Amino acid sequence: MSTFFRYLLDQGELGDHRAFLAAFRKAARELADLEDDPPLRNLEPALTTFEGWYYGRRQPQRDARRVLRHWLGHSVEVLWSPAESVLAQQHENSPVDDRAERGPVLDEMRRTAVMAAERAADFAMGTEHGQIGPETLAIVADKVAAIVEDYPRVPLSAIWEDMAATQDQVFRLLDGGRIQPSQGRDLGVLATILSFHMAKGCNDMGDPRLAMTQARAAGVAAQWAEHTGLIGITLELKSLISYWSNQAGQALHYARQGAARCADSRGTVTVWLAALEARAAALLGDEESATAALIRATDLRQRVEPDDLDRLGGLLTFPEAKQTYYTVETRVLLNHRGAEVVALAEEAARAFTNPDTAHWAFGDQAGAQCNLALTRLNSDQLDGAAEAVRPVLDLEPTRRNLGIVVSAGRVASALTHSPAHSARAARELRQEIEAYSSTAPSRPALAR
Repeated sequence: MSTFFRYLLDQGELGDHRAFLAAFRKAARELADLEDDPPLRNLEPALTTFEGWYYGRRQPQRDARRVLRHWLGHSVEVLWSPAESVLAQQHENSPVDDRAERGPVLDEMRRTAVMAAERAADFAMGTEHGQIGPETLAIVADKVAAIVEDYPRVPLSAIWEDMAATQDQVFRLLDGGRIQPSQGRDLGVLATILSFHMAKGCNDMGDPRLAMTQARAAGVAAQWAEHTGLIGITLELKSLISYWSNQAGQALHYARQGAARCADSRGTVTVWLAALEARAAALLGDEESATAALIRATDLRQRVEPDDLDRLGGLLTFPEAKQTYYTVETRVLLNHRGAEVVALAEEAARAFTNPDTAHWAFGDQAGAQCNLALTRLNSDQLDGAAEAVRPVLDLEPTRRNLGIVVSAGRVASALTHSPAHSARAARELRQEIEAYSSTAPSRPALAR
């Protein structure tokens, strides 16, 4: 049973060390001023200390106890009590009809319901008499579908443990020797999709080595499943990992390799591979290859027939809005300027303003906003660039993945070389982005 302390942090989306530190520092400064105790202002729990607190392995001592009590309004004894018992006590002491006080209790009931559902799923998966039955496959497939839907929309910390646990379940089923030949392909598809998302998660946390390991596992599973589209997206993934690691040559190689493997496909995987090739070529400064790949992506879009991966959605499909975003990024990397490029960047940014659209992803929205800022800087529109990058800088730390931080860093670099680089507004914006970039993904806090 998790502690009440962890419950409160999760409710405030403060389960990431960097997010926690920001709130803790603020509370420490307040208490330092309140009690005239200057040393408190410098109190800062290390990552290992925070993790010990968060996972209930240790309790805070001395000054940290005072700060947490000031901040959270409870003694350490209460904070380190089981969340369920504290919430139940709060419920007993509150009026029955006070809905505002019942919120935490309902949240805990939902958590209990989730745990019960997981237990029921374990029961169903363990009692299908020596082989994997249809209910087992359906349970796992439902989990995978939920992960695919959630990944572009929620902080990685919110789904990381579920992803890892579900991948482990699928690997155990594959290793258990209970599968029928007809089930091997289905499990191979699920294993590929899960490994794909685990690889993307590792890369988002800033660990390309772990990401590539997961991507290779996804490639093996895709080959086992004999699914051309999945083989294509694993090569897309390798290209993506290489691109954000600034290994443009490798990114170009994987994109072209994927295009060759998927030459007969009609899903959006082919468009994505061409767009990745364009972006990687642009990073290399190869304008001819980049332009040719953009033209090919446009042509391939005309012959798309949505396949099973497109129907799953999420990161497994490449919608037109994302293609426009990639086109703008390619042109930004090629240092294209002018009103036409700015207009295209504005179109790409508008496409990701509504979270209710099926293709919306917070990472794509941030990337499109950074590209818009860059096109405006290239047109000497400092105020317009600041306005474009503001939603990115306002993202909570749990959403600041590697791609977003790199994209924001490009804006800071462009500000350095902008004609307006000496302006006070430019200096302040650059300093803010540099501070923002220091909140890069916290690998140890997530990769557990």
